[in-house]
Amino acid sequence: MRRGRVALAGADALRSARITLTLGQGMSLAILSIVIVAAAHVAPISGSAVLLGLQIGFLSLAVWRLYLLWSSRRRPSPDLSPMRSTPSDSWPRYTVVAALYQETAILPQLIQRLSEIDYPHDRLEGFLALEAHDVATIEAAQNLARPSWLEVLIVPPGAPKTKPRALNHALSRCSGDFITIYDAEDDPDPLQLQEAAARFIREGESLACLQAPLRIRRRGKASPSPFLDRQFAAEYAALFEVTLPAMSRLGLPFPLGGTSNHFRVPALRALGGWDAWNVTEDADLGFRVWRAGYRLGVIDRPTYEPPPGPLHLWLPQRTRWLKGYLQTLAVHTRYAGGMGWRGWTALAATVGVGVTSAAIHAVCVAWIFCLALTSVVAGRLPAFSPQGTAVLVAGVIAAWLLKHRGTRRAGGAYGLGDMLASLVYWCLLSLAFVHAAIRLVFEPHHWDKTPHEAEPDVEIKTLVGADAGRATA
Repeated sequence: MRRGRVALAGADALRSARITLTLGQGMSLAILSIVIVAAAHVAPISGSAVLLGLQIGFLSLAVWRLYLLWSSRRRPSPDLSPMRSTPSDSWPRYTVVAALYQETAILPQLIQRLSEIDYPHDRLEGFLALEAHDVATIEAAQNLARPSWLEVLIVPPGAPKTKPRALNHALSRCSGDFITIYDAEDDPDPLQLQEAAARFIREGESLACLQAPLRIRRRGKASPSPFLDRQFAAEYAALFEVTLPAMSRLGLPFPLGGTSNHFRVPALRALGGWDAWNVTEDADLGFRVWRAGYRLGVIDRPTYEPPPGPLHLWLPQRTRWLKGYLQTLAVHTRYAGGMGWRGWTALAATVGVGVTSAAIHAVCVAWIFCLALTSVVAGRLPAFSPQGTAVLVAGVIAAWLLKHRGTRRAGGAYGLGDMLASLVYWCLLSLAFVHAAIRLVFEPHHWDKTPHEAEPDVEIKTLVGADAGRATA
């Protein structure tokens, strides 16, 4: 494990986000920007070519999203009978890690939820990984009743002060065959570990990682931010209920979620663990798994989470995600080994599209608004390009369909009002992108902490299939 950490941050530092851009990357980015701007202003035909390229890109994205919809067809519910027919002392050993920082308010609820995991306790090992200077959370964790398998693990002082560094410390102490990560606000399905273990055993050593779906549990009318909550939930549903299952079925790599991912421990150690300098270590690790020749997959039993809340909480979280996506793109475009055309396609269609879309959403909306306003002032109809309009509408509809399908699978609803409101939400993503770009320059490794409060008691609606395990736990 020590060799892995040194490889990422030391001798092989180019494969870590500790270096934001190499000199070559910086020069290439500057030259490309100058060429695009100059072409658009000096030669109108070149500007038209750039516009045509953007339209082709938008249309390709719409087709890709429709293909994901078709490829994400539901599979039969997983069969856990082989696990249950095996003596519990023969089950693989599982390690559960929750890396926490300043989480005294939600800690009792997290411990209660982890204690409901349906897995033989003598085959479980768990760590609450806490920063050494976070005295309040350490004292709270030590004073709370915990399952016998769950212990407090103090992460020694060091830099950077990030979640992945804490996870690497826990990995160095791990004795499990498999390991999973949960966040402070998580409420995992009790049978999630059983499903993951069964998949790992059935599919063999080449399967290194499984991602569980993350479902946003909205607060309803009591929420101080219903608009953001609904849009955030739909966004998650499109990703975890449609996009990732489809990419898994197609045998493609994908960026992992920051929680509820399950790993084969020897494979994770061979990869050197998480990149402690990347603020979206999950997105980075998904592609490092692929580069090393392993496969990724998804499971069905979900983990429930609350939405981040109002804008002053949503914005720092989304800023960190986009900053980490930029770091991940910088790292994985520095070297070619192990990606192949499938890997590059997946990186572009997920991380690349996420960053690009956030960067241009507000620009597109502003352009349409200015064109319409100019036409109104001039007393004539807007001169929208039929080709450009068709491409734009196709892209928006494809995004709406993805969210609609995902939200229904997650047990929610996504109606016309949500679709129209998403246009405003997408503009907020552009605001987050601007923040992320600035922070990448001045504070590349700073971790924007999202505060969490304990949720009121909630009753989870039991859905057919994946959620049924909660009723029997």
